[in-house]
Parts: sequence; C-alpha cells; structure tokens
Amino acid sequence: MARFLLRRLVTSVVVLFGLGVVTFLMTQVLPGDPARAAAGRNATAEQVAAAASRLGLDRPLWDQFAAYFGRLFQGDLGTSVVTRRPVLDDIAQALPSSVELVLAAMLINVAIAVPLGVYAAHRRGRFADVAARVIVLLGAAVPVFWLGLVLQLVFADRLGMLPLTGQLGFGREVPEITGMTSVDALLSGDLPAFGDAVSHLVLPALTLAAAFIAVVARTVRSSMITVLDSDYVTLARATGASERRVVIRHGLRNALVPVSTIIGMQLGWMLGSTVLVESVFGRTGIGAYAVTAVLQNDLYAVIGTVLVIGVVFVLVNIVVDLVQLWLNPRLRQPARGAAPAPAASLAPGAAAEAGPAVKEGAVS
Repeated sequence: MARFLLRRLVTSVVVLFGLGVVTFLMTQVLPGDPARAAAGRNATAEQVAAAASRLGLDRPLWDQFAAYFGRLFQGDLGTSVVTRRPVLDDIAQALPSSVELVLAAMLINVAIAVPLGVYAAHRRGRFADVAARVIVLLGAAVPVFWLGLVLQLVFADRLGMLPLTGQLGFGREVPEITGMTSVDALLSGDLPAFGDAVSHLVLPALTLAAAFIAVVARTVRSSMITVLDSDYVTLARATGASERRVVIRHGLRNALVPVSTIIGMQLGWMLGSTVLVESVFGRTGIGAYAVTAVLQNDLYAVIGTVLVIGVVFVLVNIVVDLVQLWLNPRLRQPARGAAPAPAASLAPGAAAEAGPAVKEGAVS
C-alpha cells in the first residue's frame, strides 16, 4: 500500500508539473495583453509598462517560468482583473457551489445508470436491454444547454413544479458555512431553506448528469455481462444461490471495479462541464466564474480555474485507485510467479456458498 501511494504521488506530481507548463504557455500564446488588462483599458503606455514590470512580463522567458512556478508553490494564482482580488480567493468562494452541483449530478448518475446497466445485462438481447441502451444514448446525444432549456420549459414554466433559476428563492438566505447552499441550510437547521435549495438543485443536476449516464450504464452492462458469464457465478448458481444474490453480491460487486474508474474520471469532467449548466440555470460557481473570466479577458482567472480543476481531477483519481484496492483485494497482492489456487478465482463469498461442492470436486 505504501509503495502504491508513493508511486501515485510521484505520478501526480509529474502530471501537475505538466499542467503547470501548459498553463504557463497559455500566458504566452493566448491573445490579449495581461499588462494592458491589469493596467486597465484606458491606461497610458507608461502605466502598461509599469504593470508589465510589476507582473514580471518584461523579464526573459526562463525567469518568467521560474517566477510562475514559484508563485504556484506559494498558492498565488495571480490577481483577477475583474474583481481585483486574488484568483485563489475567488475560486475558493465559487468552488463549493460547483462541488454541490457535481455531487448531486453524480448521485443522480449512479442512481440511474447502475441499476439500468445491471438490468440491461440481466436482460441482454431482449427488448428491455435495447430500450435501455437507446434511452441513455439519446440522453447523451442531446446538447446540455438545449436539455436545460427544455427542462426549464416543462418543469418550471409549464408545470411549475421546480424553480427556474438560482440557488434559493427570492428573499431567502442561509448562513455561509461550507459554501454549499443545501448543506449550509441543513447545518443551520433551516429545513424550509434546505428543501428550497434542493428544489433549485434538481434541474441543473439532472441536466449535468444526463450526458454521463450513458457511459456508466454501458460500462456497468458490459462489466456485468463478463462477470455473469464467469465460472464462479455459474458455481454460485449451481449451489442453489438465489438469482438476486448472484446478481447483486457476486455480479455487481465485481463489476463495480472498472466502473469506479469511470465514475472517478467523470467527477473531474463534470466539474469542467458546469460552465454551460451554471450559465443556463443562473448558478454561481466555478463554471460561471470561468465564463465571466473569458468574456472579460481575465487571463489569470482563466488559468487559475484550469489549474484548480486539474488538481481536483488528480486528487479524485488517487481516491479512485484507493477505492479499487478496497473493492478488489487481488490488487493488494504482490505479483507472484506461481499460478493462483482454484479457490482464488471465486468471487468473495462464492467459495463459502459452494462449501461441500468444492470439497467433493477436490476429492474426486
């Protein structure tokens, strides 16, 4: 485990260094003059030169590169041209709202995709299997902004079941504790505000999850088919285990190992996909912050957003690897030259259920 963590940390450091290099190159090749943006649109040439000197833009490229990484190690992502505040402070204020949206979308994603994939695998080749795959593919093919507008039209405007935009109803406030509106309302004990925050979260979370449900559902289906065709599942069925126990305990538990990788990667992708969703539903988050930064030519805010999303993506992947180690004990075993014993091929719990059947087979 220690060797695994060390290897993952080294890999993560290399990835983050590469991300830092890419973002530094962005400062050199993207259109626009950071010094002009920092000095202001109506600044004189002398003021622009002073801003360039203050930002170190008049130094040689290698000096700028070293200074850039020096600031990154200190947690300095620069100062936003729009807010005149440190970019890291702006992102720290906007990120919790996006994390709340991503977690809600992932909850919807898993709650729909996993049962749908299991059901499709259990009914493979039948009408239910084909219908399930067509439905999730249609959800993935629909553009995010169009789906958001349709959901607003149907559930907010026509049916009046859910709020149209925002994060809380007009005139309602909750104390800021974590930055996640629903969590803050719950922690403060304001149940009406909690219900209001959740109702504002449903449509954007469903919109964000729609594009990712198809990937998880198809992965679960493919993995479940492979597991259900394996020898230990056949043995579990032969010993009289119920179909539900076979599918859930022996099938789903082993099929979730590759699925956990997809889900972990989707967390990072979802965080980057909040740009359109937050714009459509009028939510304040890192996606809306990035849109404003691009429209205002706020270079350091854009780069800071890219860096933070990259760091979150790397951290999530480390957590996913740890979850895989927990789900699959065989990954924790050192590689050996000897072939594994026959019992090792059984799923967790299958050998115990086989009991006498395995012993009789060994004797014969």
